[in-house]
Amino acid sequence: MQGVVEEALARVLRLAASPALTCAGRTDAGVHARGQVAHVDLPAEAWAEAGETVSRRLSGVLPATVRVWDVRPVPPGFDARFSALSRRYAYRVADDPRGAHPLRRHDVLWHPRPVDLSLMNSAAGRLLGERDFAAYCRGRQGASTVRRLDLLRWERAEGGLAVATVVANAYCHHMVRSLVGALLPVGEGRKPVSWPEEVLASKVRSPAIHVVRPHGLTLEQVSYPAEFASTAGRDRSG
Repeated sequence: MQGVVEEALARVLRLAASPALTCAGRTDAGVHARGQVAHVDLPAEAWAEAGETVSRRLSGVLPATVRVWDVRPVPPGFDARFSALSRRYAYRVADDPRGAHPLRRHDVLWHPRPVDLSLMNSAAGRLLGERDFAAYCRGRQGASTVRRLDLLRWERAEGGLAVATVVANAYCHHMVRSLVGALLPVGEGRKPVSWPEEVLASKVRSPAIHVVRPHGLTLEQVSYPAEFASTAGRDRSG
């Protein structure tokens, strides 16, 4: 997505080179984002000429899978990635044995066995706080795996979907998909409520954890300090 938008910006603003876009969150291939925030440094004359028409112009050249909903100047010091306080994701699961609705096949994981959300929430509550999530991350040499998990809660949504809402200050690679993969067997009753926390305490990736497929995961919203609050635009999670 990033490279596609950079090329589109260069085209609609008639820039000699594609500008470098900084995104608030990087996502695995196949993960969706409808609350992504990014910033880019543009020549003053290019913005003065295009201004509020940039998003409309971009819609004419971007592929149908990518849309820029809002473009605006930002205060000095704003950084889409490093100014962010937290990121909110949602993972959507259809646990109906008949399958997921065909129209939701691109953003809902089909899990063929029913799950008990109360069991999953009991297990999820034990994972909150600032912890070392090495057991739930695809590690990178020299990179910290300590993250602050503020919220991990399952609820039933329209159509009977089981939806996990996840809020953290930042994420490791595969972290959310691994957490979901650890909680689903708890919901089925195949693993005890204590198991995901025991895995976390081990700080070692367990082969028993299945990293669920990326298409069920969506970046919904990025939160910023009050001085940048208007920068993030509208919450498009509805």
